[in-house]
Amino acid sequence: MSYELHQESARGLTVRCAVITISDTRTEETDRSGTLIRKRLEEHGHQVAHYAIVPDEPEMIGALLDELAGRVDVILTNGGTGISGRDTTYEVVAARLEKTLPGFGELFRMLSFQEIGSGAMLSRAIGGVYKNTLIFSMPGSLNAVKLALDRLILPELRHLVWEIRRHQPAS
Repeated sequence: MSYELHQESARGLTVRCAVITISDTRTEETDRSGTLIRKRLEEHGHQVAHYAIVPDEPEMIGALLDELAGRVDVILTNGGTGISGRDTTYEVVAARLEKTLPGFGELFRMLSFQEIGSGAMLSRAIGGVYKNTLIFSMPGSLNAVKLALDRLILPELRHLVWEIRRHQPAS
C-alpha cells in the first residue's frame, strides 16, 4: 500500500493523547509549552485524555509513562531533553522504547539547526513506541514545541497511530 493510501486510511482517526510537561519550576499557569501542545492537538481533532506536570525525577517520569502506555495512543512530553544534570527525560524514555523513530530526533535537529544554528545539537529529542503507544519527547522551549508539532508530529500523527493499530491483534 502506498504512503498516500496509508494517509487516506488514517483520515478522520481520533487520537487519544497524554501531555506531560517535565519541569521543576513550571505550574499549569506558566506551562506555555504544555498549553500549546494541548491546544494544537485539540485543533487537529485529537483528544487530550491526560495532562500532567512532573518534576525532572526519573522515577516519577518512568512511573507515569508506565501508567499511561497502552491507555492512550500517544504521549507527548516536553522538557528535560537537554544535557544538564537534571535533564533525565531522554534516558527514561529511551530505556522504555521497544521501537525507535530515529527520524524524529534527526529531523527535529535538522529543522532546529535551520532556525538556531549549532545549538540544535544540544537537543536530545526522541521518539518511538512503548506498549503500542507512541512517545515523542520534545525540548521544553515554546519554539521547539511549535517546530516539532507543526513540522513533524501533527502532519503524521494519524498515520502513525493507524500503523500501530492495524497491526495489533484483535481483542
